[in-house]
Amino acid sequence: MPAVGDPTHIPATGSRPLFFLEAVSEDFKQQAIALLNAGQSAFERGNYRNSVTAFEQAVKLANPNTRLGGEISLWLVNAYAAADQADKATTLCEVLTRHPHWDTRKQSKRLLYILKAPKLRLKPEWQTRIPDLSELDTDGDRPLNLSRYPAPPRATAKTQSAEPEPEDLSRMNTRDNGFLWAALVAIGLMVGSLVWLG
Repeated sequence: MPAVGDPTHIPATGSRPLFFLEAVSEDFKQQAIALLNAGQSAFERGNYRNSVTAFEQAVKLANPNTRLGGEISLWLVNAYAAADQADKATTLCEVLTRHPHWDTRKQSKRLLYILKAPKLRLKPEWQTRIPDLSELDTDGDRPLNLSRYPAPPRATAKTQSAEPEPEDLSRMNTRDNGFLWAALVAIGLMVGSLVWLG
């Protein structure tokens, strides 16, 4: 007989009381949340295959018609797309456009629009290749050489004084143009008119 936490274990309603079914449902929900968190963590670290596995298990445990089930499915769509499984991502996203929860439908329509967008062809010189660092030797026997280019020369510090030269005041225009006085008179007239009318 399967254990209570096993997703294949579905108790019969006639043989078990209703509170037992609610407890099992709550247990499945907690397991689904734990798998969702594990999948999100793996996704954020770039382990897309592990995140797909965690999200697939979480979807099996959660009720697909709930908000939690929709959220897990949306994460699964993103994980499929990141793991180069675009056909699975598109298929699941099309199913989610008919989800009972409004936010899930809205997000899935946006994702589906992105997934079905045409792919741009980029020239190789427009792209920056990111090396795969998972193959690096971590034993410490040899130094890691991550770059095939030599290090750039270091810039030398310029010999400038920290204080700027003082300006020659005889070359500056220090004559007042009268704008300050015109602004003060205008402000005084406005304040006076408000006091006289008020």
